[in-house]
Amino acid sequence: MRKVKHSVKKNYIYNLIYQILAIIFPIITTPYIARVLGASGTGIYGYTTSISAYFVLLGTVGLSLYGQREMAYIQNDTEKRNKLFTELTIIRFITMGLSIISFFFLFCLNGEYKIYYQILILELIAQAIDISWVYQGIEEFKIIVLRNIIIKLISVVCIFLFIRNANDIWVYVAIYGFSIFVGNVSLWFKKSKYVQFTTIVMSNLKKHVKPVICFFIPQIAIQVYTIFDKTMVGIISNDMNQVGYYEQAQKVIKLLLTIITSLTTVMMPRIANCYAEGKSEQVKEYIFKSFKFLYFLAFPMMFGIIAISRNFVPIFFGQGYDSVISILSIMSLIIVFIGISTIIGSQILLATKKEKKYTISVIIGACINFILNIILITNFQALGATIATVVAELSVALVQLFYIRKEFNLKMILKNCWKYLLSSIIMFILCISINFLELSTINKLVIQILIGLCSYLGILLILKDDFLNCILDFIKNRLLKLNNKKKKEIK
Repeated sequence: MRKVKHSVKKNYIYNLIYQILAIIFPIITTPYIARVLGASGTGIYGYTTSISAYFVLLGTVGLSLYGQREMAYIQNDTEKRNKLFTELTIIRFITMGLSIISFFFLFCLNGEYKIYYQILILELIAQAIDISWVYQGIEEFKIIVLRNIIIKLISVVCIFLFIRNANDIWVYVAIYGFSIFVGNVSLWFKKSKYVQFTTIVMSNLKKHVKPVICFFIPQIAIQVYTIFDKTMVGIISNDMNQVGYYEQAQKVIKLLLTIITSLTTVMMPRIANCYAEGKSEQVKEYIFKSFKFLYFLAFPMMFGIIAISRNFVPIFFGQGYDSVISILSIMSLIIVFIGISTIIGSQILLATKKEKKYTISVIIGACINFILNIILITNFQALGATIATVVAELSVALVQLFYIRKEFNLKMILKNCWKYLLSSIIMFILCISINFLELSTINKLVIQILIGLCSYLGILLILKDDFLNCILDFIKNRLLKLNNKKKKEIK
């Protein structure tokens, strides 16, 4: 069996591609889907997949995050890796099997949307055989990336080939479920190089129950304000158009969040490994770098979305999606809040076995979100759900910052953001001013993006930001290496 690799930079790049590709195919096809299926069609898709997501949650019971962390602790011990893989895979088969049976009898036999739920059983089966947590735990992200590149490209082609009119919602759902299934099956072809099934004592499965539940409880809470929002919008408003507006705005924010949270997926097993080896200073160094990375990307993304949403939405989604403008602008605030809570939650609390504090923080967020959803969706529909989500995510971030105040210098963490915040605000003012020019919508959008990018990076250069300089030095060194390599090949 192969030993694990330890390149954070490479793994971040691999995982960035992996995470983007995991959601990029609906983003690429969104303008087409939005026009062909309409707000109602995308609303039905969002509503039914949100229901299946609950059964994925019930079936996986926190096994993915728990498995990733535990695998990180024993990265280089082949025997322990095999044992952990066997035990957690058996548990996953059992729990997902029960979840599939429950889903079938509750949703697949009757109801207006039963055809979509029947198709979504494929998604549940796919989750039963998911072993991506193994590769993430041992820091092998390249295999997952290659898998997703092929599967997602095929999915995109299928969407443009087979979805022709508003009645093809079932085709869209089928492509979604089938892509997950094929992708997860493909991971089994390479697994023997890293893990194998081994003989275990079935009674040993009990030792995983308590820690898995500890991971499961916060996962339930997180679902309340990531997926349950769409369900509540559909139930309370009884308007699939509203679900469609929320779904479309969420897709855009998810894509931007992916770029930020990809680093956390890579750093979680690395920090867990450092924690297991007692390297506390190394852990702190990784955390401070993660926060700088967050600020560098999150602030311009948030202010950028607010600035361009008026021009972006009609171009990207087409006619009939004006409501998405305000939803998208408000929802952009969670880019910063989720970025903070993801670093603290995954890289600090979960990686260092402080699941209780993590659980409390997300339960508080879930309760706030649920209460505000009931109040705000009734009056403001999808916009109300968006406001509830923003408040909930802010509360989670604040609670988690409170929990780490003794271990980490919060003044230092917050102080590092001022350059990025200032640069983003100036960028925002410049971009907003373009809206007052008498230009076409698409010309305004292009100019806003160009001015936003140039002004943000330019101000950071003037402020001599060390993080940007490190990135530029890295790019410069890579170009020099490539240039020297070409010169050697010519000689």
